[in-house]
Formats: sequence, structure tokens, C-alpha cells
Amino acid sequence: MGGSRVSGVSSVSSISMANGVDSPSNILLCTVGGSHKPILTAIAQARPDYVVFFATGPDPATGRPGSLQQIIGKGTPVDDRQPDGQIRKLANIPTLAGLAAGTFEAREVPTDDLDGAVSLMRQAVQDLRRAHPDAHLVADYTGGTKTMTAALVLVALESEGVELQLVTGARGDLVRVQDGSQARIAVETEGIRLRRALEAYLGAWDAFNYAEAAAGLERLGLLQQPRDRFLRGDLQIARDLSRAFDAWDRFDHASAQPILENYRARIGRTSGLLFTFLDLLLAQDARQRPARLWDLWLNAQRKGAQARYDDAVARLYRLTEGTAQWLLARRGIDTAALTPAQLLPDSDLRPTRDGTYKAGLLDAWRLAAHHLGGEVAGFFAQQGEPLRHHLLVRNASLLAHGDQPIGAADWQGFNAWAERHLLPLIVREAQADGFRLQPPQLPRQPLW
Repeated sequence: MGGSRVSGVSSVSSISMANGVDSPSNILLCTVGGSHKPILTAIAQARPDYVVFFATGPDPATGRPGSLQQIIGKGTPVDDRQPDGQIRKLANIPTLAGLAAGTFEAREVPTDDLDGAVSLMRQAVQDLRRAHPDAHLVADYTGGTKTMTAALVLVALESEGVELQLVTGARGDLVRVQDGSQARIAVETEGIRLRRALEAYLGAWDAFNYAEAAAGLERLGLLQQPRDRFLRGDLQIARDLSRAFDAWDRFDHASAQPILENYRARIGRTSGLLFTFLDLLLAQDARQRPARLWDLWLNAQRKGAQARYDDAVARLYRLTEGTAQWLLARRGIDTAALTPAQLLPDSDLRPTRDGTYKAGLLDAWRLAAHHLGGEVAGFFAQQGEPLRHHLLVRNASLLAHGDQPIGAADWQGFNAWAERHLLPLIVREAQADGFRLQPPQLPRQPLW
């Protein structure tokens, strides 16, 4: 799997002594195949201080020499095919290119082993970066096997600051470039690199980790400001929407709204319900309270998907409590400032210093059942005991009154109860306030 190094010097770090300079400023990495001419063109036009050749060793089955012989072979290991079909024998490539001892090395790449070739080439780049962090690295993938070409392209794309190039020219047929027409050309990789980076960061959306995506995209924008305006647009919308959904996930709807509004024309056709939902979350009318309850429910689902069960259950607790408070508020009853006339006949609540009374979750539901009757009373009569069970689990958690972490089974039980019993009650009661929307979850994939 691995490769070996053959060099005019003992190590990469001794290049500077051979060159008589502090450090090479221009390093060329080349894959070596059957033809020496594109490599000579690349060296002549790039004029590198140092060259790293990637070449294959002897074939393991036949023992025939690989392209490594063209670099280290003695005598005349290079075959130069003439127009009349005759073969002229030439010196090795470093000699033909005029490379002095100590200004090149050869690394043997395993044949037809993409993973091994990538590993070896990546190590070579890391070695060069450590020894010469300020050097300009150019990777030329013109020669070599298909495996070597693919490996060098992959390594260059994943390595910051490594440029890609190839040598090409006029073609008289489908076989080869005409001699004398070869020239090196830079290969544009900005879009490939940026989109690979975008995909990596936007992958955090799948787990609703918008903050992680936003932070990564912010760093990417500082490090790499695309020249192409469409690439700049892709980076900007990815970063902005990650920021917006991060704010939304933290219940900061006011900060999310102006960011998303900038993109309503672009994503509103496919994501219109999200905009409608956000408008309701910021509405100054009766629809806002049920909208925020639904938002709590969706937020709890996101925390559950992240296996943050304590956070998820804390949101279900608040959803259950907030539902009772909302139902009572529609009758003008505030559980944070109850009057004696609003209490139950057998209430054991004690007044605060200002003479008012406060009700916690279960007392709020008792009050809701008493004052609203009907379906709300029926709900509490049937679901009061299951609710108490789930509250005992929540109260034992570190985020409440205990020291026990909440496990997946506890979360799933509370969540299943809320989805089956509490949520339908919220939906039915919300319709009376004009809230008829069942909003979607925040996105797990890019919207554009």
C-alpha cells in the first residue's frame, strides 16, 4: 500500500542546502507516465525550485519497470518515439530537464491503488508544507496512470493553497497531443473547492446544527472570498440562511426575520409556509401564542433528533405549561398574577407579598379544567395521571430539581404522549384564534 522515496537529497528538509537558498519558493508535483515530453514542458515553463515526481515501481506480476525508471534510471531509460516509429533512447527526465542533484525527489506510488496513492501524495504535501510553509505548490497531473491522476487531483483539491495544472496542446487525432504544441495551463478549481467546503458545512443542517454551519461558513468567507459572483452568491446565501435558522432555533425570531426576508423572492416559492409561520410568530394578535407553542414543539423535536434529551424534555415541559397558560389567558386569567376569585375552592396556593397568587404547571391545568370545562376539562381528567408520570421524570433531571440525565426512552415516552394527546388539543383550540396552519419543521437540506 505504501510508497518509497528516492531523492537527490536525503530528505525534504535538506533541499535548501542543495539550492543554496533559504527555502524553495516554487515546488512542482508531477505524475509520471509513459511520455516524458509533457513533464519537460511543465518543468521548463513553471521553472520550479524543487520537483516531486510521483511514479510507479515495477509491475508486481510481470516485473516490468514502471515509470519510476524514467526518473532514477541510469544510462538511457527514456524512450522517445520518433515520427517514423523508431525509438531513440534518452537520459532520465531530471537530466533532460537540467535538474541538479538535491532539487528533486521521486516517490513511488502503488499501481492501481487509489486509496494508497492518495495517502502517499497527501503525506508528501504535508511533508513539504511542514518543511517549507511559504512555498508555492503546483500539482501537474498530465502524466501517469488514471489512478495517479485521480489521486493527485483529489489531494490538490483538499489541500489549501495547492494549484492544479496540466500540459496540453493541439491534437491531430484522439491519441496524443502534437509535439511542439504543448503548453501548461492552470486548472480552475475555485468552484470545486468552494462547493466541497459548502457541502461539508451545510451537512450540519441535517442535524439542525445551524450554528455550526454558520460558524464554518463565516470562517470560509474570511479565508476564501470567491472571485466568481455566482460562487460569492452561493456562499452568502448559505451563510445567511444558516445564521437565520440558528437565530430561529434559539427563539430569536426577530433576528431571523430580516435575514430570511432578503431571500423571500428566491426561496419563497418552495418555502412559503416557513415565511408564513415566521410572520405569525411575530404577529401582534391572538395567533402569536399558538404559533409559539407549535414552535416549541418543533424545537423539542430538533433537540430530540440531536439526542439532547434533557433539552428536548425541558421544551416539552414548557409546552405543556404554556398551553395551560394560553388557554387561561383567553379567559383573562394570568397564572402569574391570580386573584382570590380565580382560585379553585379547595386551592392550597399561598399568596405572594403583593397579595396575588401564582400557579405552576399542574395547578394551571386544574384551573384551566375548572374555568374552561368542556374538552379542556375532559383532557385533564383523562391525561392528568400520565402527565404527572412524565413530570416526575423531568423533575429528576439536572435541568429541573434532580441530578439524573434523561435517556432516550424517557424522551420518547413524553414525546409520544404529547404528540398523541396534547398537540391535537392545541390544534383544535388554536383554530378558534384563527391559527389554522400546521407549520413545517426547519429545513435539513439547503433551500436554494
